[in-house]
Amino acid sequence: MSGFACADPAGTIGAFLCRAGQHLRAAGIESPRLEARLLLGHAMGLSAEDLLRDPRRAVPPEAAERFAALLRRRLDRVPVAHLLGEREFWSLPFVVSPATLIPRPDSEALIEAAVEAFPDRAAVRSILDLGTGTGCLLLAALTEFPAATGLGVDRVPDAAALAAANARRLGLAGRAHFIVADWAAPLAARFDLVLCNPPYIETDTIPQLDPEVARHEPASALDGGPDGLGAYRAVLAALPGLLTPTTGRAVLELGLGQREAVEALARAAGLRPVACRADLGGVERALVLART
Repeated sequence: MSGFACADPAGTIGAFLCRAGQHLRAAGIESPRLEARLLLGHAMGLSAEDLLRDPRRAVPPEAAERFAALLRRRLDRVPVAHLLGEREFWSLPFVVSPATLIPRPDSEALIEAAVEAFPDRAAVRSILDLGTGTGCLLLAALTEFPAATGLGVDRVPDAAALAAANARRLGLAGRAHFIVADWAAPLAARFDLVLCNPPYIETDTIPQLDPEVARHEPASALDGGPDGLGAYRAVLAALPGLLTPTTGRAVLELGLGQREAVEALARAAGLRPVACRADLGGVERALVLART
C-alpha cells in the first residue's frame, strides 16, 4: 500500500492496509490503495490522513471486524459509495442507497452548463429535476442559484424520500420539494431551469457494464431501451410545456456518442439546441436546450 510495507506489525493499520490492498488488486479493483484506506478509515472512524500519519497504530478488534465485513462486500463488487453510505457531488455530501444511481463526477457538467446558461444567477427562480435520484442535481443547482426553489420528481418512492432526506441534511429542505411521479406527467407549472439525467444505456449493454453498476445499481435508472433513447423521447415531448417562454433552459445528460440523436429528437419536439458541454473526460455530456 502507498506509504506502508507489509512488514508493519500484524494488527496495525499498515498491515491491514497492505493485506486489503493485495486482495482488492487481485480482484481487479481499479484503485486498491485508495479504497483500502477509505474502508479502513470508515471502520475506524478515522480520516485517510489519520491512517497515513500513524500506520503502526493498532486496529481495535471491533474495527477489524467491521473492516473485514466491508472488505468482503467490496470484493463482491458492492460499490464503495454504498459501503460508506455517501458520495460527494459538487463538493456536497449525498447519502446514497441501492434505490438510486450513485452521483458521478461526469454529471457535474450539467451544473456547469446550467451556470453558464444563466450569467445572472438571480434570474433562475424555479428549477425542476426529472428523475431526481439522490437529489444531487437539484440540490447542487440550488446552491448556485440562491433565489430559486426546486422540485424533484422520481418514479421510485425510496428515491424521492432519499432526495428529501439529503435536502434536509444540506439545509435546503425549505427550498426543495420532491414528489413521486412518472416524469412530468402531473406537472402544469413552468420552470426557468429543467435538469434531467435519464436512463440512457442500451438494454443489451447493461450486462457488460462493471459489476458495481450492472449488479448493484437500479436497472430502472440505467435502461434506456433498445436504442438507449426511450427516456429522452418521453422527456423531450414534455419539455416545451415545462420551460419558461423565451428564457427557460433544459440541461440533459448524454451518454457517449448520443448528442446527434438526442438533438434530432429535441428539434422534432420543438426545442432548440443551445450548447453542449463536455465532462472532464472529453465526452459531450450536458446538452442545453431552449424552446424554439
